[in-house]
Amino acid sequence: MIAPPDRSPIEPAATQWQFPSPHVADPHGLVAVGADLEPGTLLAAYRRGLFPMPFGRRRVGWWSPDPRGVLPLDGLHVSRSLRRSCDRFDVRVDTSFETVIRRCAEPDRPHGWINEQFVQAYTRLHELGWAHSVEAWLDGELVGGLYGVRIEGLFAGESMFHTATDASKVALVRLVDWLRATGASLLDVQWHTAHLASLGVVEITRGEYLDRLALAVHPAAPAR
Repeated sequence: MIAPPDRSPIEPAATQWQFPSPHVADPHGLVAVGADLEPGTLLAAYRRGLFPMPFGRRRVGWWSPDPRGVLPLDGLHVSRSLRRSCDRFDVRVDTSFETVIRRCAEPDRPHGWINEQFVQAYTRLHELGWAHSVEAWLDGELVGGLYGVRIEGLFAGESMFHTATDASKVALVRLVDWLRATGASLLDVQWHTAHLASLGVVEITRGEYLDRLALAVHPAAPAR
């Protein structure tokens, strides 16, 4: 697997917004509505345990679900057939970030939520070195991949797509390989679903997630 470019991410200007505590979320996990998707705002949110999704037609909602879905880096379920599939694909990192996010954003996908505002925001974050794509290529064609945000030992997975069997799963296998090799400790997938559970995703409480997040993003800081 090709690792992302060996360069330190660029810290953007600080956000003008102040987020409330992630513990004030409503029963659905919604903490706040508003703010913007500037790079500094996105990073501040992830460091606080929040992630954005569209809320209505124009606004942004900030979420902290309880429980939270995470994939233990030693808990990925790799079947024999998936392991064989890993040899079929050419896996690359950060060679087609915007294409990956646009494929994840295709409007005919079930439960699609990624709009143009989000595409542009995460592409900017990628250009600064914080957002990454893991891509599965087959015969020179991009057939699967995923993207997310890396902050120190945290990788916040956002979305994935595939047009060939096992392509997105292979990208996930290689992501986990990279995270383990580079000392990451927390792979956040936000929500727990039956599909993700089949890959090893588990649920933890909001409090446990925030404790793990603090250690991952600020290793020298107290847990909370």
